[in-house]
Amino acid sequence: MNPSAEIVELHEDVSSSEYYSRDMAPIPATGRRWGARDMAVLWISMSACIPTYMLASSLIDLGMNWWQAVLTIFLGNCIVLVPMVLNAHAGTRYGIPFPVYCRAAFGVRGANVPALMRALVACGWFGIQTWIGGMALFTLLAVWLPDWKAARPIVGLGITVPQAGCFLAFWLLNVAVVWRGIESIRLLLNIKAPLLIAFGLALLAWSYVRAGGFGPMLSQPSQFAAGQPKAGQFWSFFFPALTANVSFWATLSLNIPDFSRYAYSQRDQILGQTIGLPATMGLYSFIGVAVTSATVVIYGAPIWDPVQLLTKFENPVILVLAMLALGLATLATNIAANVVGPANDFAHLRPKAISFRVGGLITGVIGILIQPWRLLENAAVYIDKWLIGYSLLLGACGGVLIADYYLIRRCRLDLAGLYRREGPYWYVSGYNPLALIALAAGILPCLPGFAAAAGLLHVAAFWSRLYDYAWFVSFGMALTSYVLLTKTFGSIWGKAPGND
Repeated sequence: MNPSAEIVELHEDVSSSEYYSRDMAPIPATGRRWGARDMAVLWISMSACIPTYMLASSLIDLGMNWWQAVLTIFLGNCIVLVPMVLNAHAGTRYGIPFPVYCRAAFGVRGANVPALMRALVACGWFGIQTWIGGMALFTLLAVWLPDWKAARPIVGLGITVPQAGCFLAFWLLNVAVVWRGIESIRLLLNIKAPLLIAFGLALLAWSYVRAGGFGPMLSQPSQFAAGQPKAGQFWSFFFPALTANVSFWATLSLNIPDFSRYAYSQRDQILGQTIGLPATMGLYSFIGVAVTSATVVIYGAPIWDPVQLLTKFENPVILVLAMLALGLATLATNIAANVVGPANDFAHLRPKAISFRVGGLITGVIGILIQPWRLLENAAVYIDKWLIGYSLLLGACGGVLIADYYLIRRCRLDLAGLYRREGPYWYVSGYNPLALIALAAGILPCLPGFAAAAGLLHVAAFWSRLYDYAWFVSFGMALTSYVLLTKTFGSIWGKAPGND
């Protein structure tokens, strides 16, 4: 089968539209360069990262044993793979980036709403990854500058001047790569994929030797087992943990068209993602939980942050090599996962005025302002407030998009109409009120639980339990609401959605 046969190309000149730019334009069949291998490498590269390690090890820190943590992560990634593949379809078929994909459901202007939600979450992740890379640099330099460790925190910020300096230095390195464009990102990913896997395996081998084998490493009991302090509470913790794992890649499950638009065919994007995502997350999460469990044996307490673990190494050569590998790997993951999407999202605000590069710079600035070190304060903040917190936004966005593309439009889009004012996706002054109502219907039920988790107010236990399922609740509510609203009121636009 000719892969280009399933690709819809733009045959109308819409370049004069204010909603068109070179960055937002569809990628033609002749411009596709990514096969199944490239899609798999993308996910191997992005999954083998320090936040994956930290996500897995944080579950150990909060009470799970090794197999409970690995199983929870693997299941969560199998679940999120479904919307990942579904949303990638539009990118591959029409060659469009995520913000343009949103125009069909939310309107040409309304697409900025989900795009900015996704962008702000990505800015948070950009800050987190940049902080991790900066702390790797700080740990490395502190070997020769031990006085740095004794520096006092800056009042109001909670970090020291040397930490802030290393953070900003790593930030500048990220911005420099973004300025060089998408091909430099692809090159970094191909270098990084084997590098961080080798780093993880080396750390696993070290912990195996120090802890005395897998027996002591993996024999740490679950706090949810009988006779332990949290006995009988496993399921009450499992579902929030599962939600956190789904929301870990809920970001990319939305803006995956930013990458799948470069794929040769649907087969390539589906096969590549299926091979690359769940298996790599399972492997790297096992490394994270095994090493964290080993730290209980070696040091008497779990160390869930690998940067902090590396400070225990006394050999400066090993420390230098480990930190350089960690820094390069973090840089590659950060650019691919947390810059490409928001750069396109910010560029979508004013396609003629904001380029991909400028969008990437905006991402970087917000990543500083968000103070990412506070999101990594401890495992509970990382999971309960950050991962589950933003999942209620992204779940609702995903519900509307999938309902519109599959259940309403049956995968049929007017490609030129996505760029036209007063076209089929103009709705009411460029906004689709039904999509915005459905989005709100998905978000609102989870807000009381989020407010309680953030310590803003006390709510009934029902709302906190609902918040534990935030991504699932918001996705289901938004999808159902959008279908019902569109079937009931869609004809008021003069042309019912789905008849493109």
